[in-house]
Amino acid sequence: FESICRTIGSVLMAIVNGIGAIFTAIINGIVSLFDIVISCLTCNRYHRRHRRTMRTHHTTSTI
Repeated sequence: FESICRTIGSVLMAIVNGIGAIFTAIINGIVSLFDIVISCLTCNRYHRRHRRTMRTHHTTSTI
């Protein structure tokens, strides 16, 4: 009986983790969409600066 309860608990936790991952993906997509819309509305001024810092950071991490 104890092993059955552990199995059911594991299955429920896997389901909860899956649902959490789905929600995380949806929220990340919404945030990216808003980022694109805001960067278009602000004529990409902020986004260009952000990309430059990301490129320099990426180059440093590669070396």
